[in-house]
Amino acid sequence: MSNILNKLKSYFANRPKIYWIYFAILLATEIFAFARRPDTPGLYTFGAQYLPLIVTLPFLFFKIFRQNFKRALYTFALFSFIFLALDYNIGDAKGIGHAGLIQIVMTAGPIGLFWIILFTRWNIKHIKDRGSRTAILLSSFAWGLFALAYPPMPLGPAALLLLVPWFIVLNRFTRGQAIFATFWSGMLYNAINYYWIYNVMHVETAPSGLILFGLVLLIAFFSAYNTLAGFIYTLSKEAPQKIRPILLILFPVFYAGLEMTRTYGDFAFPWSHLGYVFGNSLELLQMLPFIGIFGYTILVIASNQVVAHALCKVQDIKKAIPALAVPVSIFVLLLIQGSITLSSPEAQPFYGAENPGNPNIALVQPSIQQGAKWSKERFDGIVSKTIGMVNDSIKDNANLIVLAETAIPDHIRRQPQVIDLLHRTANEKNAFLLTGALDYQRNPPKSIRKFDIYNAAFLFSPGVHSFPQRYVKKHLVPFSERIPFDEVFPILNYVDLGEGDFVAGKETPVYPPFQWTPYICYDAIFGDLIREAIRHGSRLMVNITNDGWFGRSTAPYQHLNLIRYRAIESGMPVARLANSGVSAFIDQYGHFDGNTEIFTDRVIQRKVPLKTRDTLYSHIGDTVEIMLLWFFAIYLVVALLSGIRRKQQA
Repeated sequence: MSNILNKLKSYFANRPKIYWIYFAILLATEIFAFARRPDTPGLYTFGAQYLPLIVTLPFLFFKIFRQNFKRALYTFALFSFIFLALDYNIGDAKGIGHAGLIQIVMTAGPIGLFWIILFTRWNIKHIKDRGSRTAILLSSFAWGLFALAYPPMPLGPAALLLLVPWFIVLNRFTRGQAIFATFWSGMLYNAINYYWIYNVMHVETAPSGLILFGLVLLIAFFSAYNTLAGFIYTLSKEAPQKIRPILLILFPVFYAGLEMTRTYGDFAFPWSHLGYVFGNSLELLQMLPFIGIFGYTILVIASNQVVAHALCKVQDIKKAIPALAVPVSIFVLLLIQGSITLSSPEAQPFYGAENPGNPNIALVQPSIQQGAKWSKERFDGIVSKTIGMVNDSIKDNANLIVLAETAIPDHIRRQPQVIDLLHRTANEKNAFLLTGALDYQRNPPKSIRKFDIYNAAFLFSPGVHSFPQRYVKKHLVPFSERIPFDEVFPILNYVDLGEGDFVAGKETPVYPPFQWTPYICYDAIFGDLIREAIRHGSRLMVNITNDGWFGRSTAPYQHLNLIRYRAIESGMPVARLANSGVSAFIDQYGHFDGNTEIFTDRVIQRKVPLKTRDTLYSHIGDTVEIMLLWFFAIYLVVALLSGIRRKQQA
């Protein structure tokens, strides 16, 4: 403790006098601006909050100040953040909390610009370095090809080798070169994976420039995951000899834990886990009931890591050939196990579907253009087209008729005539009818939100004329349907970036008579929600979605692939309806039936077998995934501490 105090004393004692003058003036201006701030709920503007920046600028003329610029800038950012936090937490007269937009800009703007300049200089330095250029070529080759391994692209099994060049970079190049290469190859990989988000520009109300900027930030954010993985690997390979082999052997498990961090929380977007690459081959997926998606990620990382390690350790490439036994063995074992599993009688496509008690389900894909979907002028035409397809194309023996997410493009409570129409349709067809629509709930007068808005699904029962049963989407797409952490920081409810501003649901229902559970959009890619429904007795997933805003891209097929993984992993059959496709039936072994083309009008109908398969992962999945999170945290701390210790010893 005394050593720390001495270091702090030395640090402050060595500051130049100009710094303390700046410190005092800056503090005084922040206090003045804070004291004069308006008592306005929400986000407000107040010109006095420019004062700290104004008093800072003259100090730039002092050479000694410029020499200590970084320290002065961090002081500026720290003061700005402290008074921003005070402003928000003290709140206003209504007790809601508020913050100045100018103060927010002053907190993030200067230091953000400074970091961008440092980042630019860092990149220029590496671009001039021959080793960095070689590293980025190797790494981009690896991650670029890996992005083409996800369905519907054809390179899936090759994923067991595609990341070998990246691991060679991590093993043979300096840490700086490896991190540079990993970040930019991660940008390439994530741009290929998420380019389709660009299509949102054509259908959302937010400015297209803002959406493009958000897409770049999103790609950079996901690339930070790749970069963190690369950084931790470089620390692990340089760790003390006692723990180095253990860290390297367990790195694939760490990577799976890193993917788990993308599955929980308000930023959850578990779209492109590495293990999703095998979706084009049903045989290769039959290990999912035992090891889950994260087990596949571990296999992918371990295979690439072993081959790269062998190549880096020997001078003659021929001597590294035995290492190829690892990816070959993984592929062959998955293929054999899957072939044996699928050869059993109960694993034949839609086995037992015609048995009594299994539901006959009809999926209505009207392919309404996303840009026209929310047009008031076209509302009647959209409803008429959808119900017309129900009346014209669905056979009378249907037990459940499924309409897409927001098939009724409005708040359903505002459309009593449509509610009556859906009741009549359910009665005439003598079938349950599930449709997507919006819903709302009025809040008390003093609430920040006047209304809670829900992305919901409504179940109309034949012979029942009360208000339909409702399911509310539980996982909202970050920044598209909700600003993350708006419940933790209520002031975010004042931010309007063109997002849906929905409220998440809390319940996972199981509907009789054949025990099924609805899921909206990417709710169905979260394994914990599927397992929760299974514990409550559910035997079938009904997934409604609107993938129309993806456009003609790989995204609808990627989304379908993720749903297929969940079906096999949990042994849970799926009836999946997408407004514009791909709609399909999936049995508990992953067989498809009735796959539709995208942007076509189709009705598909068949009897669907209910869940009869009990999988290991449906019982242990929650425990495994929580353990992965803990393992990730522990591994991260150990690797960082080993890196700090090595730096101190150097």
